[in-house]
Amino acid sequence: MAAHEEHYTPPVPDFEKPVKLLIVVAPYYKDIADGLVAGAKDMLQKHGVTWDLIEVPGALEIPTAIRIAHRDSNFDGYVALGCVIRGETTHYETVCNDSSRGLMLLGLQGVCVGNGILTVENYKQAEARSNPEDQNKGGGAAAAALHLVALSRKWGHTSPGVGFKPASENFQIAGQAKDGPETA
Repeated sequence: MAAHEEHYTPPVPDFEKPVKLLIVVAPYYKDIADGLVAGAKDMLQKHGVTWDLIEVPGALEIPTAIRIAHRDSNFDGYVALGCVIRGETTHYETVCNDSSRGLMLLGLQGVCVGNGILTVENYKQAEARSNPEDQNKGGGAAAAALHLVALSRKWGHTSPGVGFKPASENFQIAGQAKDGPETA
């Protein structure tokens, strides 16, 4: 029944300045990953956003790749794409939980990440969620990243720099009051 439900998605914001995203994909299930990437690219093209694309071995490597890129590059945001299908072992829970947790921790640090890592029970569910003509979660993850970039730009501020800023203009340095006599 979920396929017939209507869900509200806010409109993708407009940007005054260009936006550049990094799509990080784990193509373990190549056809699923290709569908997710197609959906993300379509969303970004519709909104005039530029992007780069990199591949990593698996879903667990996606948060690390995003952290490296965030530290060493100038991307405005990131789109995480991949697919984890339940198997016979607990590895599924580890990969799902840890990749999601890694992305969430990045987000809580202010990194604009759209999470499009599918966590599904079977291949049929993955196909439905990666189909560009259906539920494509790649496009949804790209839209989520754009929403976060817009919020970051709306509420962003310049870095305070190194050190500290005095609470007021009245401060004391090494025993001498500002514009006053030396104190003992």
